[in-house]
Order: sequence, then C-alpha cells, then structure tokens
Amino acid sequence: MKTAQYKASDYLKTQEDIFYYIDSALEDGNKEVLLEAIRNIAIAKGGMASLAKETGLNRESLYKKLSENGNPKYETLTVIIKALGFRLSVAPLNEVA
Repeated sequence: MKTAQYKASDYLKTQEDIFYYIDSALEDGNKEVLLEAIRNIAIAKGGMASLAKETGLNRESLYKKLSENGNPKYETLTVIIKALGFRLSVAPLNEVA
C-alpha cells in the first residue's frame, strides 16, 4: 500500500475549516502549536510569498517569525491573523450568566 505524508494544509479548504483549526491552536495555549497552525494556513492560502504580500512583511522575516523558534511581536501576529481573514478575541472559559 502506498502512503502519503500528512499535510494539514491539504485539509484547510474553507474559512470555516481554517477558523476551527486556528481556534483550536489558540485554545491549546502552546506557542509552537499556534505558529505551526499559522504556517499551515499560509501554505493553504497560497504560501509565504502571498502572506508577505498581504501583510507587507518580508517573506524571509515571516519564515523566521513563524518558525518553531520564532517569537513574533503582538503587532506582527495581529497583522498576520488579519491577513488570514481573522481577528484575535477572547471568550469566557465558562458561560457568563
């Protein structure tokens, strides 16, 4: 049987798919998980060159900031999230009465 390498970006077809994927990554609370999710979303939406164009950030800089060891500033992260079609927000852990 032939196998193929799993690529999350292959399954991120709609904005709804991407929303739940990035929301789960944010909920995980692990920076590396979030950065990997953003990388996968960028690939699904046309690659780092496309994201660089959309954000106005340098492509090489994006690779560095979104790498496993990356540590993007809040401002950079919000620009990237916005370019992907989303915004950062908060939600209560428990239902609000």
